[in-house]
Amino acid sequence: MKYRKKPVVIEAFQWTGDADQTDDPVWIVDAMRKRWGNPGSVRFASGRLEIMTLEGVMTARSGDYVIQGIQGEIYPCKADIFEATYEPAVEES
Repeated sequence: MKYRKKPVVIEAFQWTGDADQTDDPVWIVDAMRKRWGNPGSVRFASGRLEIMTLEGVMTARSGDYVIQGIQGEIYPCKADIFEATYEPAVEES
C-alpha cells in the first residue's frame, strides 16, 4: 500500500552556520535559551546547531533547514530533502 503525507504547515528557516544570523525565528531563539539536554533545546557549536530531540542529538549544518513541527518539535533537514518535500504555504488572513 502507498501513502501520501498529509498536508501540514510547518515553520522552518535555512541555517547559515553563522552564530550572528539575524533572521532567526522566535521559536529557535527560545529553544537556544532552554537548558541544554532537555528535548527541544538547541545550542550553537562550531558552525553547527545541535538539537536535542527525543531520539538524541541531531545536527544542522550550514545550508540545512531547521523545522518546527506541528507539535513544537525541532529537527534539522537537508536542503535537498526539504525542497523536495515542502513548498511555501499560503498565509491565511
